Amino acid sequence: MTMTTTRTALRGRAVAPVLALALALPVAATATAQAAPATVSASGSASASASVDAPATRPQLPRPTGPFAVGRDTLHLVDKSRKDPWVPSAGARELMVSMYYPARGAGGRPTAYTSTEEARLLLEAAKVDVSPATWSSTRTYARAGVKPAKGKFPLVVLSPGFTAPRSTLTHLAEDLASRGYAVATVDHAYETYGTAFPGGRMLTCAACEQTQEPESGKLIAEGRAKDLSFVLDRLVGREATWRHSGLIDARRIGMGGHSIGGAATVALMNTDRRVRAGMNMDGGIQVMPDGLGDRPFLLLGTTDTVKPDDPYTWGGAWPRFEGWKRWLTVAGSGHFTFTDTPVLFDQLGVDDPEAPISGTRAERITRAYIGAYFDQHLRGIGQPLLDGPTPAHPEVGFHQSLTADPDHRP
Repeated sequence: MTMTTTRTALRGRAVAPVLALALALPVAATATAQAAPATVSASGSASASASVDAPATRPQLPRPTGPFAVGRDTLHLVDKSRKDPWVPSAGARELMVSMYYPARGAGGRPTAYTSTEEARLLLEAAKVDVSPATWSSTRTYARAGVKPAKGKFPLVVLSPGFTAPRSTLTHLAEDLASRGYAVATVDHAYETYGTAFPGGRMLTCAACEQTQEPESGKLIAEGRAKDLSFVLDRLVGREATWRHSGLIDARRIGMGGHSIGGAATVALMNTDRRVRAGMNMDGGIQVMPDGLGDRPFLLLGTTDTVKPDDPYTWGGAWPRFEGWKRWLTVAGSGHFTFTDTPVLFDQLGVDDPEAPISGTRAERITRAYIGAYFDQHLRGIGQPLLDGPTPAHPEVGFHQSLTADPDHRP
């Protein structure tokens, strides 16, 4: 079976009011095969089976660059101390988490990118003519059921954009894990177009109908900060429940996200001192930094972040980042440049005129700068890449990049 593609321009943007962060995908051609979803056990861990009957030519994520193989678990976490903020009648707040970790050698089972039903809901909501089977058949490199590598590793937690699933951060998560990080990507219940939860439940975006007011961004960011603090409780310390929590070095925790996930990082660092380093990929800052002290922060975004009217509020927040900091812009990038989206679009023959940068350049820049940032601040390995422009990445500009003491590394 073959898959045909057509080159087409971006048909329009599905933008969430106030946030301007909702997912928008252009049209691509279809394929007809199915991909098997992940299965979640009652204990909260999961295995994910490989795609079956996938298209002969299917999208694939870039190969991880680090020396480790990559393992993946899936966790279902329930915070019984809080009711769900969007659907209180549903009871306790629930989260789905993919855990990527450095693994030993080969073995295990291939993991699915996402389920066909989750892909269908995402693509239909965005009015995109792409086969859910094609999208869900995307090849990943993480494997389920593999033993973790020996040692202690830093932890990085990643939160996606509003309406976007955690799967959109997979290439970055896999790469960081291959370089020696435990990585958690988080789906927040009722904040995506569709996320599978145990018991055959598919939770859709109830929050989309409740985020029409100017204060919505702050509400979401602060709510996610509570979610993410709870995730940390379950990954490190006395309340840890993940079976491989022992490989995490709780003294070296980083946090970051795309879009509202980046905004949530600031809100989390305001309230949770366990996070040593934070980063924001093209997210408006909904909650001002307050009390980060000398903890470092990275801003990586489009050139829209430097517009005079400060649409992302980065200019207003910048003086309140008191430690090491960088504000980087990527020429030719769009809002989803820092996710898996451009990588997959290139392979599906899709053009986005608002983000002419190629998928290959997008993933290389994202992996290079995010990886360098966490290597410097969670591993203590100096990274000249973060000191200024380089011919290797001419698209990357440094805007108000240095602190008063550029050698200061908290």
